[in-house]
Amino acid sequence: MNAPHSAVREIGHYIAGRVVAGSSGRHGEVFDPATGQVSARVALAARAEVEQAVAAAKAAFPAWRDQPPLARARVMFQFKQILDARREEIAAAITSEHGKTFDDAKGEVTRGIEVVEYACGIPEVLKGEYTDQVARGVDAWTFRQPLGVVAGITPFNFPAMVPMWMFPMAIACGNTFVLKPSERDPSASLLLAAWLKEAGLPDGVFNVVQGDKEAVDALLAHRDVKAVSFVGSTPIAQYIYATGTAHGKRVQALGGAKNHMVVMPDAELDKTVDALMGAAYGSAGERCMAISVAVAVGSIAEPLVAKLAERVRALKIGPGMDRDVEMGPVVTAQHKARIEGYIAQGVKEGAKLVVDGRGLKVPGHEQGFFLGGTLLDHVKPDMTVYRDEIFGPVLVVVRTPDFASAVDLVNEHPYGNGTAVFTNSGDIARAFVREIEVGMVGVNVPIPVPTAFHSFGGWKSSLFGDHHAHGPEAVRFYTKQKAVTQRWLSSVARGAEFTMPTMKPH
Repeated sequence: MNAPHSAVREIGHYIAGRVVAGSSGRHGEVFDPATGQVSARVALAARAEVEQAVAAAKAAFPAWRDQPPLARARVMFQFKQILDARREEIAAAITSEHGKTFDDAKGEVTRGIEVVEYACGIPEVLKGEYTDQVARGVDAWTFRQPLGVVAGITPFNFPAMVPMWMFPMAIACGNTFVLKPSERDPSASLLLAAWLKEAGLPDGVFNVVQGDKEAVDALLAHRDVKAVSFVGSTPIAQYIYATGTAHGKRVQALGGAKNHMVVMPDAELDKTVDALMGAAYGSAGERCMAISVAVAVGSIAEPLVAKLAERVRALKIGPGMDRDVEMGPVVTAQHKARIEGYIAQGVKEGAKLVVDGRGLKVPGHEQGFFLGGTLLDHVKPDMTVYRDEIFGPVLVVVRTPDFASAVDLVNEHPYGNGTAVFTNSGDIARAFVREIEVGMVGVNVPIPVPTAFHSFGGWKSSLFGDHHAHGPEAVRFYTKQKAVTQRWLSSVARGAEFTMPTMKPH
């Protein structure tokens, strides 16, 4: 049985530099996925609490905007030091609420820290451009200024990394920030808030409102929120983009994925299977960059499926804090049931069930949200398991006769987040990189997530908006450019000019 409410931890908001208990009267349950037990209750914000957070961010903006970029960078340096020292603390919090393995959670934190490191260089990347003597006695320059209050709406699968894709860059650029994390694993957000304050960030510059759709809608409609960043499923990304832009906001909304790995006949089989196992079943497949489709080209299909089946059956599955575990549980009982429904539908539609992960029980954790790895072969493009983002430990194999048909298969899919090709042919690799209609591409790299000094983003139904996340694109998203043209009137002849200003020839 679940623990009574009085015995579980209460998780609130973070507004104007302090933790605030929820006042809406609404709460959500936070589970330990390894046991299936309720571990905490999280407050769900009403519109009034969102108003408080935005007001705190708006009040803090003028002073923070006027801080020199170097002063903002120094806060990021201090924040990075704290994260380095306490990465295991936040990783344990992630594992306890998400279920991913402890090592995987530490890897998530590390990738978030990389963005903080990039934000430490904000004085360099914010520099503008100057043109001396653009016309006689006239100089011109451009520079970038922050937007004001900006918001981030982030998913359950990366409760530390994805927020850190957003707020370090936004804050370093001079904005103030309101984070609406997933209500499924909210504890990481409060750790980040407390550590930012410890690093010297002024109260109100970073705020957290826990919540659901009510909080999201309040942020999207609020006149003082100038921009919204989102990562989640494609239907919600479309909603965020349409609603936010209708209210005059700048929006970047990263949506779902169905990432393909094309395996050519010349690929090194054992190394390819190693790559597929980690990319498909790491974090129980709950990654937007997980490989969920293996495209087996020609003669590689039979040996690839045979090797995969052996490895999938041998997966070590258990609680994420057990150090020898390779895959933990999925995040909720509802999500587990959803994944099981997709597996059943795939079999019904004619896919071959090579390995069935349903029905797994982990000794001592029988109520946990565990699934084994599942492998489906002979999947066709019209099947539900191929079309939809399952977001679980399910790998489907599609067989194609040649490279051209594999490229067509990937390009015809509505998602375009990430993809990879495994081959020893330079010609094939180059053709794949040039021809594929996907935003992030790996050559013998299964999960091609760009480093922090490049930018992350997909194509087609995987991204709504003009800007990718973190890196140089984040600077453009979180700032607006201003162009200045200047002259001194002492050098100007008297008399009005009624024609278009131009630089006149001698």
